[in-house]
Amino acid sequence: MSFVIEECAVEQVFHYPPELLTLLTDAISNVVRSKTDVIKFFQGAGVPSQILTPWSDKVRQDRQSVYKSEIAREVLCKLNELGDTGIRSRREVVKRIVEWEDFSTAYPDKQLIAQGLVANVRKVVNTKDSFTRMNDERERERQARQAAHTQEQKQIQKLHEKRTAVKQKLYALFQESDAHKRGKALEGVLNELFEAHGILVREAFTLRGVRGEGIIEQIDGLVEFRGHLYFVEMKWYRDPIGRPELSPHLVSVYGRGDVRGLFISASGYTPAAIADTKNALTQKVCVLMDIEEIVALLEREGELQALLQRKVVAAEADRNPFLKVIS
Repeated sequence: MSFVIEECAVEQVFHYPPELLTLLTDAISNVVRSKTDVIKFFQGAGVPSQILTPWSDKVRQDRQSVYKSEIAREVLCKLNELGDTGIRSRREVVKRIVEWEDFSTAYPDKQLIAQGLVANVRKVVNTKDSFTRMNDERERERQARQAAHTQEQKQIQKLHEKRTAVKQKLYALFQESDAHKRGKALEGVLNELFEAHGILVREAFTLRGVRGEGIIEQIDGLVEFRGHLYFVEMKWYRDPIGRPELSPHLVSVYGRGDVRGLFISASGYTPAAIADTKNALTQKVCVLMDIEEIVALLEREGELQALLQRKVVAAEADRNPFLKVIS
């Protein structure tokens, strides 16, 4: 019955441990009949001539002074001493033994012994290979976990840097004296805030009339949150937002199917504006937010999605469009 061991089994044999070295010595000594055959075996495995030549000379000069086992053991020890340069030959020696099938090369009374020795070499190599495979698998799993953890940490750091940049930009706006410039900059900062917290954003856009009316509607932004679209309006005025400032936003929301509304103010809201938004909740989900809430969120490094969810639930369940969350 033929026996072919997998190549990967012998690939793991870099240095011969004592038990394998002893088995190889005995196996090589028994699978061939002569001392010259032992040397030829090693030549076929690619053992360097500087290791084999002294033994060839000894056999030629005085055959009776050396034994097959002596030649095999000393050559194997020399291969071990070669370190990395001997890897290929060491692997080939093992490969040739574990794949040995024709035991007619041994003396008749040694054939069963040779078969047993070869079987033992196969067993040791396969056992060591199994442990090596398990160790390699554990190492691969460890490296995969480490890589995943490293990637996760990089993502966390990247997200932290994004949010820090948004915070710095927002805080800088409090020093801007030009109201128009400050208001336009606010749109970009808040869009970056949404994006940094994993909320899809479509930045400001305008709609023009089809009959030359020019711009008939301007939307500061459009975000997608929990499967719903929200028109976003952002204002940084000196005084609280009242009905005149809020009404166009509510009209835009009313005119769009399932679109909801989110208004963000840097100066709060008048009671009338809050009342109008509350009335609108009978038809549309509309949420009012204050810059103070965003500042508090950034200070505590909270999650914008969690903040929005609390406010949306308050609007839907409690008919409260302006639940102020600062902690």
